[in-house]
Amino acid sequence: MSWYCDIAPGHPIHGPYHDREYGFPETDETRLFERLALEIMQAGLSWEIVLKKRAGMNEAFHGFAVDRVAAYGERDIARLLADAGIIRNRRKVEAIIENAGRIKALRKSVGGFAQWIEVQHPLSKDEWVKRFRQTFVFMGGEVVGEFLLSIGYLADAHRESCPVYKTIARKKPRWMDGVGKTPKR
Repeated sequence: MSWYCDIAPGHPIHGPYHDREYGFPETDETRLFERLALEIMQAGLSWEIVLKKRAGMNEAFHGFAVDRVAAYGERDIARLLADAGIIRNRRKVEAIIENAGRIKALRKSVGGFAQWIEVQHPLSKDEWVKRFRQTFVFMGGEVVGEFLLSIGYLADAHRESCPVYKTIARKKPRWMDGVGKTPKR
């Protein structure tokens, strides 16, 4: 998605995400869960719509607190589907809730979501997609790929000529070990 470097800088919606989050290494469970949820919500929509609805989704999903979201029931689903501040898609909402429960379960099996991701590394994108599909729901190639790009596990979130690239490189994201790098054409 290095084309993002062409449109995002200076853009009121895309700019802050491009400059401060996209491609930066992330290990905090709440932020990882939020990113996964945002990528699920983006499926079939523009990223700009997701970013515009991000604050509303954070409020509606209680800051993406994994334990709280995992406990949601039918009343919560109805509340979410009635909330104009979020993307109202039943399959996506239910997937986010189900995935919260699965992240909770990862705490017992491997220590947490960040640890599960790290245990999988290094994998090719196709292998990553397979693992995510085995562990979570609503995991298409784009959802998994963009999630991993956004948290520094796959390369090419930014062009090498993008100033943000140098900032991220100093943080030594996992893709810098050479795995997940898209071959140059």
